[in-house]
Amino acid sequence: MKCITLFICSIIIISCSPTPAWYLAKNNLKEDRLTGSAFYEKVNQFSWKQRDSLAITEILLGNYPDFIRKFVPIESSMTDSNGVTNKAIFYVTADYVLIGTNKNWARVPLTPMAAQQIADSLHCFLPTKKMVDLIYEQAIVKLEPKPLTQNRDSSTTMFQHHKIIEEQRNGRKGLIAGIKKDIILTQQLLQPNKAKKVAIYGWHQLNGKPIQPIYTGHVNWYVDYSHGIRLIARKIIINGKAMDYKEVLSHPVYSKLICDEADCTFLSYGY
Repeated sequence: MKCITLFICSIIIISCSPTPAWYLAKNNLKEDRLTGSAFYEKVNQFSWKQRDSLAITEILLGNYPDFIRKFVPIESSMTDSNGVTNKAIFYVTADYVLIGTNKNWARVPLTPMAAQQIADSLHCFLPTKKMVDLIYEQAIVKLEPKPLTQNRDSSTTMFQHHKIIEEQRNGRKGLIAGIKKDIILTQQLLQPNKAKKVAIYGWHQLNGKPIQPIYTGHVNWYVDYSHGIRLIARKIIINGKAMDYKEVLSHPVYSKLICDEADCTFLSYGY
């Protein structure tokens, strides 16, 4: 069967019906580019705005290791009121947003504004609560959360937490979960007093229960070591047909495949 390769922003879609494969485009960056550890050395005394700015620049340049390029399919299904079973496949990065080379990279927590800018630029979106749960259920590598209590919002603690995760991971490969609280889309942010807030959820324990229920108490510029940015490809396969995530979330039936809230119309953060 002949494959069709499409380039949309910085995502490559290799379509061999019925299921396409999604990849972040590979850029020919020099091996002496900014590594993960060098990024944290550089931002150690930065403000959150400066850290966000540098992270956005590096990620949109394609400064990430090869393993994060290939998206992982996640399946969802539900039976509607007419007894019809609907199925969805959405595609997620195998890990959270990170920066660096194949040999030296690090996960980078970001504000929702930076996360949204990166997602939009890479033709992606941020997950809902239900998607975070599905990703955890289908993850290959599930790690026990390791909370830290000191200097939670410092770059030093962010890098420390990354190194703790890597010690736990111990070289295991594949879709990873249970290591961060996800920045998510939620109807709670549609409330008037939540306009400048960030929503976080997840950090599942090994028993499958999340440490963090949906929480919208932090101002949107707050970010700490526990936050993670999982990118989801905008095109979702619904019953074998590709649909944009906004179409899916606005659909009265299909929205339930990726969202378990009554209202699923919060689609993105401003920046």
